[in-house]
Amino acid sequence: MSARIIDGKTVAARLKDKIAAEATRLKGEHGVVPGLATVLVGNDPASDVYVRNKNKTAEQLGFHSVSFHLPAEASEANALAQVRLLNDDPKVHGILVQMPLPKQVREEAVLDALDPRKDVDALTPTNAGLLLSGRATLVSCTPMGVMLLLKEYGVEVAAANALVIGRSLLFGKPAAQLLLAANATVTMAHSKTRDLADHCRGADILVAAIGRPEFVQGDWVKLGATVIDVGINRVEAGDGKTKLVGDVDYATAAERAGAITPVPGGVGAMTIACLMRNTLIAASAIAGIPLSSAS
Repeated sequence: MSARIIDGKTVAARLKDKIAAEATRLKGEHGVVPGLATVLVGNDPASDVYVRNKNKTAEQLGFHSVSFHLPAEASEANALAQVRLLNDDPKVHGILVQMPLPKQVREEAVLDALDPRKDVDALTPTNAGLLLSGRATLVSCTPMGVMLLLKEYGVEVAAANALVIGRSLLFGKPAAQLLLAANATVTMAHSKTRDLADHCRGADILVAAIGRPEFVQGDWVKLGATVIDVGINRVEAGDGKTKLVGDVDYATAAERAGAITPVPGGVGAMTIACLMRNTLIAASAIAGIPLSSAS
């Protein structure tokens, strides 16, 4: 069998068109321009690329976009001061502090300082707790992107056996909560899970976010299952070149899966789009303006 390819690029492009249209409406009818601020501490090349892409996308959608770059030796107090300034800035509705942070700046301290209303990565304890209780307005971007892809491709989540490999705050834990809220029966697996392959073989929806290149093998995949590959790993491709691969051995998994996300072009494409969606939602909520049903 040949798996249907879940095209995240196409879905993300359609979502961004809707966001841009809603941003135009908010500005035209209410004078509200969604504002996204990014904070980068240090000189990590990958983080720098991510931040530039986020700011570029925000500008393309008609958002107010600002970026702050603190040196690698910046103190935790300096980082927290920058976050608090943005908390108080009325032009900023979404704040994203790019992870990872230098070791002298504690991630939990930054998240505790961040206004939950502007937490567009949805990582603060407040937003994590709201998700657990089924009351979240802002939801972590990549897990929400996965749920939108499942919906777009008509994957039946209710009553499905879903396995999430990975238990990170950024993805695994919120993804499990979203799948559970959609009435899936959810199992969370991780590096200490015994007989992981057997768990995978029972999953109707298999979500891999373990950070190991091509770790999930094709014969682990249940025939006809939906495979969601969240991994982004750069590996050697020969001749000194590198390539991006996911956490799933795509070639062998695609022979058994009913549907599968490629890497690149799958889940990753949805993450920035969902970040913009969260910024739009935050701007609307802070201004007390309901979004249109189309958004």
